[in-house]
Amino acid sequence: MTTPFRHLFTFVSSTPCACRPTRQFRQAARCFSSSPVVKSGHSKWASIKHDKGKADAAKSKQRAILTKDIANAVRIGGHDPTMNPRLTLTISTAKKNAVPKAAIEAAIARGRGLSATGAALENVTLEAMLPPSVAVVIEAQAESKNRILAELRMLIKDAGGNVTPVGYMFEKKGRIRFEKKEGVGADEVLEPALEAGALDVMEDEEGGVVIYTDPAQTVSAGTAVAKETGLQIAESEIFFDPNEDTLVPLDKKAAAVNIGKFLDLLAEVTGVQGVYLNWTKGAIEEELWAELQSKQEV
Repeated sequence: MTTPFRHLFTFVSSTPCACRPTRQFRQAARCFSSSPVVKSGHSKWASIKHDKGKADAAKSKQRAILTKDIANAVRIGGHDPTMNPRLTLTISTAKKNAVPKAAIEAAIARGRGLSATGAALENVTLEAMLPPSVAVVIEAQAESKNRILAELRMLIKDAGGNVTPVGYMFEKKGRIRFEKKEGVGADEVLEPALEAGALDVMEDEEGGVVIYTDPAQTVSAGTAVAKETGLQIAESEIFFDPNEDTLVPLDKKAAAVNIGKFLDLLAEVTGVQGVYLNWTKGAIEEELWAELQSKQEV
């Protein structure tokens, strides 16, 4: 707070009359001390910008999930919506969530292994190590293999990681998720799944049946089980499953947050199909771990 001014008076002699001098007052002001105005450390614009950034990130994440669903629906049932009810549903959901027409068309093309221009896409796999010694495998499809590799390498470098072989820490498997159906669980699916070549059968958190297969048998096993049980395939994919003895616990929040930022940037790279890490929760908070897992799924 600025100190109030204190008024001082100085005497100035004047002699209008030679017989009787008079004194005239002249007022002066002096500021003994002052201090700068203290402003609030909060900025309304910064808060608005922060909130907008979070909203944009959420929209980007949702769009990535919806376009991935479209591409997956195409791989399972074909690119013609009139012959593929699941594709019709995913396109409708995307439109309701304001996904641009161009993004929907690109997702349909990607499901067919094509770019938006109709050119064949190249499959790209990149392996790397991120702090704190977390192995990551990234799968992508792109028109220009060199361009996307350069972009991914830059993101890994900025995250403090380095490109290096880590594939031996994972096992490649096929995974088919079926839509939930009352009265049909893992026990009912076990026998036909094993006959179709499944390696394992389980139920997810929502009660849907999930079977694991060798990569080469993913399509045939999924089709056979669906035909035998009447279940509808929700998702079919080939993924990298980390080996149990290589899992790295996330014990430090800073390292976990750094990986989260890396996954956010990775989600913005067009053509990324999957990201797999040999991590486990460790000592970080449950909420942060759930957030990281949701980012990996994108």
